[in-house]
Amino acid sequence: MSKPSRRSRGTVTVQDVARAAGVSAMTVSRVVNGGENVRESTRVAVLEAIAQLNYSPNSAARSLAAGDATQIGLLYSNPSAAYLSQFLIGALAAARRAGCHLVLEACESDRPEEQAEATRSFASTSVEGVILPPPLSEVAPVRAELDAAGLPWVSVAMGLAPERSLNVRIDDFEAAGAMTRHLLDLGHRRIGFIRGNPNQSSSTERFRGFAAALDQAGIDVAAMPVEQGYFTFRSGIVAAERLLDAAHPPTAIFASNDDMAAAAVGVAHRRGLHVPQDVSIVGFDDTSLATTIWPELTTVRQPIATMAETALTLLLARIRARRTASGAELEEQVLAHELIVRESSGRPAGGAGETG
Repeated sequence: MSKPSRRSRGTVTVQDVARAAGVSAMTVSRVVNGGENVRESTRVAVLEAIAQLNYSPNSAARSLAAGDATQIGLLYSNPSAAYLSQFLIGALAAARRAGCHLVLEACESDRPEEQAEATRSFASTSVEGVILPPPLSEVAPVRAELDAAGLPWVSVAMGLAPERSLNVRIDDFEAAGAMTRHLLDLGHRRIGFIRGNPNQSSSTERFRGFAAALDQAGIDVAAMPVEQGYFTFRSGIVAAERLLDAAHPPTAIFASNDDMAAAAVGVAHRRGLHVPQDVSIVGFDDTSLATTIWPELTTVRQPIATMAETALTLLLARIRARRTASGAELEEQVLAHELIVRESSGRPAGGAGETG
């Protein structure tokens, strides 16, 4: 997707978004308002058009024209379209309720200077604070630019938030432990693990939770096959192929997000393996992808849309506190996760899998 337009944001209409996405204005309205009767591919196309055009719902646009709307920046770069879709839905819903204007900016580069440049683009607007979803929440040059500009920011899904920051997350350690215990309870003793991107602390926390649950069960994590992934579908394919090519392949695969788990399911199908009869495959996040593949994924539900809404609420509170010099307290909110058991996990064939 190309970089969002710098055109005047007040001139963008729902019809502009509809034309860009190739859908009707009614479909755009359903997406913006969180309607459920929209195909996921259509929802993603609409959200991408919204991001490209920096579209703002009418209620916020009217407030902006009156000069009383708070502008909130959202800097995004996420390899999972399903994750980003849910995050934008939550952020747009929260902005609409609060009557504020959401300014979207893409940052798809890994180069620090380009990340800093994308962050500085907010200086040309009246943005008063910025939401940083993963992975940009953990990019030091981005945070440094915002600090230098005096803009408050809130990070999302950051496992180890720095001092002076707002943060919204789940307990990735405990969530991964719960998933691992689910597989152990089913009888699996040889569990392959696909790590997330090493530049995100949530990846570290999920692996730590996996290892801790194994240790509690008396199983050495060093005996488990582990492959590196990067939260992308493609990296999940590569990792799953390596796991299933092993002389003693695992009876279950725990991928650190749904995109990589879906890729692993595809690899298993291509090899003529049945899921979960031949290999159980589980994921993390509970994005829409988890229920659009077959079999539907057992996964950890991370309340992505709610995390976006909470982040915007915290940031607005910080901005208002700064306006009144009231010195609001720093805050981290840890939201609840949930283990969602579906058809992709089951008992290993022939009983418990071996650890060696």
